[in-house]
Amino acid sequence: MQRPLYLSALLPLLAMPLAQAQEWPAAIKAVEARGAEIIERFDAPSGLQGYAARYNGQGIALYLTEDGQHVLVGNLLNAQGEDLSQQPLDRLVYQPLAKEMLAKLERSTWIADGSVKAPRIIYMFSDPNCPYCNMFWKQARPWVEAGDVQIRHVMVGMLRQDSVEKAAALLNAKDRQAALHQHESAGKASQLQGLKKIPEAIQQQLDSNLGLMAEMGVSATPAIFYPDENGLLHQQRGAPGPDVLRQIMGPRS
Repeated sequence: MQRPLYLSALLPLLAMPLAQAQEWPAAIKAVEARGAEIIERFDAPSGLQGYAARYNGQGIALYLTEDGQHVLVGNLLNAQGEDLSQQPLDRLVYQPLAKEMLAKLERSTWIADGSVKAPRIIYMFSDPNCPYCNMFWKQARPWVEAGDVQIRHVMVGMLRQDSVEKAAALLNAKDRQAALHQHESAGKASQLQGLKKIPEAIQQQLDSNLGLMAEMGVSATPAIFYPDENGLLHQQRGAPGPDVLRQIMGPRS
């Protein structure tokens, strides 16, 4: 399985109490002084003390030696080659980050594609003129139509001059889901007409979605965000290949 993709642009998404209010050991503070944000201490073997931190958008593990005078930075492996750092980093860094990212996506303006009872929810930044968004829409049909997945299209307008107008037309539709289905099912033959006069509220929604897209470190559509079984959030840019598609969509009923 792909590891989650985290970029420095994602750092502002994590709103949690500042760890630096604690008094860290001097060696750990030396790492903090170089730009790392120390999150929390965790148990480590062989007299070491582990610390989870973030640096340039990535989780990093710090290991304080028993004398408290030195710190090791990096992954800790045991004799069997198992990575002892990943689990605490997932728990202390990546899972809280994923939770906050998903909350921001949920609060964005999106159009649902699929059943409200679907057990799996996927978010996707989507432009009405994006051919690869349409490709993914078609790829997802078996899962969506079976009721296994709901895709939430976070609408943006960025690819062409009329993208904003078309995105606004979809958000302004009486039945947004039906309008999106009609547009995507038609593909290149879509007759979707953009709004020439966009209501202020809808323009604000589109601007907010575009801002969230930038905040999450992506600049092209489709940008697909999906969770794994461990509560971590993964990102796929562009229409996926068959193996990644199955990973994104999960099992079919």
